[in-house]
Amino acid sequence: MRSHALLILGLGLAACGEPNSNPGLDGWTALDGHADRAVRPDGGPPPDGARDGAPKPDAPPPLSGPARYGETTHSPITSSVAANLRAIAAAGPGKKEGVFAKIGASNSLNSNFLHCFAGSSVSWGSHGALAATVAHYKTDLGGGVTPFDRDSVCTVVGWPAHKAIAGNPSPLAQEVNAISPRIAVVMYGTNDIGYDNIWQYGESMLSITDQLIGWGVVPILTTIPPRADSATANTQVPRYNAVVRGVGQARQVPVIDLHRELLPLPAQGLGSDGIHMNAKASGCDLTSAGLQYGFNVRNLLTLESLARVKAALDGAPAPDPATAPQQGAGTAASPFAVDALPYTDLRNTAGWPEKKIKSYGCAPTVDESGPEVVYRLVLGKPTNLRAIVFDGDNVDLDLHLLDASANPASGCLARDDKLIVKSLPAGTYHLVVDTYVTGGAEKAGEYLLVVLAD
Repeated sequence: MRSHALLILGLGLAACGEPNSNPGLDGWTALDGHADRAVRPDGGPPPDGARDGAPKPDAPPPLSGPARYGETTHSPITSSVAANLRAIAAAGPGKKEGVFAKIGASNSLNSNFLHCFAGSSVSWGSHGALAATVAHYKTDLGGGVTPFDRDSVCTVVGWPAHKAIAGNPSPLAQEVNAISPRIAVVMYGTNDIGYDNIWQYGESMLSITDQLIGWGVVPILTTIPPRADSATANTQVPRYNAVVRGVGQARQVPVIDLHRELLPLPAQGLGSDGIHMNAKASGCDLTSAGLQYGFNVRNLLTLESLARVKAALDGAPAPDPATAPQQGAGTAASPFAVDALPYTDLRNTAGWPEKKIKSYGCAPTVDESGPEVVYRLVLGKPTNLRAIVFDGDNVDLDLHLLDASANPASGCLARDDKLIVKSLPAGTYHLVVDTYVTGGAEKAGEYLLVVLAD
């Protein structure tokens, strides 16, 4: 395995067709084998360090007491998250406080996404307080163009996430260079589904997020809309959205759950093609009638998130209370509790103290004597689980599913270096992320865990 450490538990992942997809793309080929290689906007070396092995000194530091993200419209901005956002901004003192960038594909390029706020024809409904947010970000970028109606270099029809970071300088770097934004609103995934490579998607979203953080730009990540054009594609949407939420929690940056807010709308807020969102009054009708349309809802949520981030950067009291702390120690004696679904957890096995398991009954000849992290999962009903693990260059972490006994020899139900799909009855299970050892060298490094129930 040679990707970022992103572990996802959910239902089976099926291949599907998708407009603008490229079924012939082979994983990392479009990224020249270096999707995780961040570049500065000027084409210089990575600002955030490669995420292989132990964290680099300039990598985003893990936070004490990080917020845990559940299925909420806006991820929590607790005091620790607010402090993290201010730390990101401090790393980019030259960024313009009244500027944000749009990063995404056709649903971000579409003129119904925020463009109308550059003008004055807005029906605020009960959301008039957001007029101050619009005024703050209505910065003239030249020629009367504002962040609201700018056609970003990094919003292109049909693009998956990896296109944003391809090339040197990449489109992401070009857009940051062009407007020096303080914030970037990011949404990819609809087209990524067509590539049928969730490993590449997770890698790319981590790279986009980390590059923005390294440049002092606060990312706001957005989950993707439903797919009414294809039942197969729509089945995959929650899995890709789990990646979005997991990356956001891992880096403690805001996540907007657009998908959650679109589901109750007529036609799920989608137009006739079942892919792109619909709109009323170009998206600037924020009355109850206007908020029956997809772009109108996305515009409202984006303005709300911009306002929340601005308040945090300005030092206002955090709007959300601290979330429940993680229970357990990640050891065999005290596993981390997967206590709510969806569940995400970021760890790094480099230097992790637990190294008790040497091998597993599922693959007794494989040397897993490096550090392992243990989780405990209680299923109240039969569940079809899918586990995916990503890790970085020069890192090799394997996933193991154990029964209630947690005995690695006799209780191993499944293991793989990349993917586990398992239908399980109700009961208690253990997940172990373990470090592969070869030639006496531990292939330790960072991973992100996401647990989903169908």
